Amino acid sequence: MDRQKQRELLRLLEQDSRLTPEQIASLLAEPVETVRETIARLEADKVIVKYPALINWELVEDHPYVTAMIDVKVTPKRDVGFDEVAERICRFPEVKAVYLMSGASYDLSVVLEGKTMREVAAFVSQKLATLDSVVSTATHFILKRYKHDGIQFEDRDEDHRMVVTP
Repeated sequence: MDRQKQRELLRLLEQDSRLTPEQIASLLAEPVETVRETIARLEADKVIVKYPALINWELVEDHPYVTAMIDVKVTPKRDVGFDEVAERICRFPEVKAVYLMSGASYDLSVVLEGKTMREVAAFVSQKLATLDSVVSTATHFILKRYKHDGIQFEDRDEDHRMVVTP
């Protein structure tokens, strides 16, 4: 499969990971076996990492977690830069994502889930801030999700108010 068709296949799976190889083959005008082989190769090469469902947890009763985004200022180490401290942060089970950032006043952005704000605060003060290379942190709690991974969570009804002009 050529690179352009492969990118189309990846976009299709990104939009709906439940598509079958038969459906993808039909959409791409490719043989089903070619699609199966391409998907298997992309999975083996870790281009396709996982097929997640996107859940709107705000609609799930008694969802016990809060999500925080933590800005982390780090002193990079010689020969390994930010990678070593990022890998250490990734090992914590509470950590959902770690990103190296550019153009910001911090170096790493850490997404964390905890049962309470107090639990997140304890993680930051007892585990994250105590790492050798960490210079400072700033914690931001997510209060509401409007859009995630290109999906808007709330479909707003059209505005039916009457337009008033002077």
